Amino acid sequence: MQLRQVRDIEYQLLPGADRQTTDIVIERNGMITVRPPLRMTPEQVDETVLSKRMWIYRNLADWRDLNATRVTREWVSGESFLYLGSSYRLELVKEQDEPLKLKDGRFCLLRSIIEVGGSEAAHKAFEAFYLEKGLARIKKRVAFFASKVGKSPGSIHIKDIGYRWASCLKNGDLHFHWKCLMAPLTIIDYIIVHELCHLHHRDHSEVFWNEVDKVLPDYRDRKEWLRMRGAELDL
Repeated sequence: MQLRQVRDIEYQLLPGADRQTTDIVIERNGMITVRPPLRMTPEQVDETVLSKRMWIYRNLADWRDLNATRVTREWVSGESFLYLGSSYRLELVKEQDEPLKLKDGRFCLLRSIIEVGGSEAAHKAFEAFYLEKGLARIKKRVAFFASKVGKSPGSIHIKDIGYRWASCLKNGDLHFHWKCLMAPLTIIDYIIVHELCHLHHRDHSEVFWNEVDKVLPDYRDRKEWLRMRGAELDL
């Protein structure tokens, strides 16, 4: 990636791809990323970004408004944490056979994890929970939708992929951020279908969205939910 600036707009220039249009995205962390067609030079990309500056300004303003109320969770009993769209209270417990369990409608976390490792250790315990519980569920939904999309992906991974919810690699592998597991199942399904449709089209052109629409006719509602409430899916 290459960091570039056009007037007051700073953006990450991603490697070019076999595509017809330039993809400009405001990522979850507010960074502007731009993926151009292979034929475009960096200077031509600068010109495209400049021509789209009003769209960028509007979407950055929306991003700032949506993230102004981002939830900051504390590692104390009674705090709420999300799993598959439902909210569960945290309970710090003295003893159990795993660092973190979802039990009797509560997230039970060993108190010693906080006492010894602090918030970083608690964060890792939750991340490990989502990684372990999420992979089988994601794989099952990918298999279900792959037949509807008409494409078979490569391997499937759940990991920390930074500011993206998911990504479709050139070799067909699909990567999903573990934070997806905080979202409702309808939103997880949208993220999965979105990435599977990239096996047809690598860009976000009209034909790409037509593929998404074939599988999820209400994808616009799901996409809007993720835009409006995605900031809640965090630790």
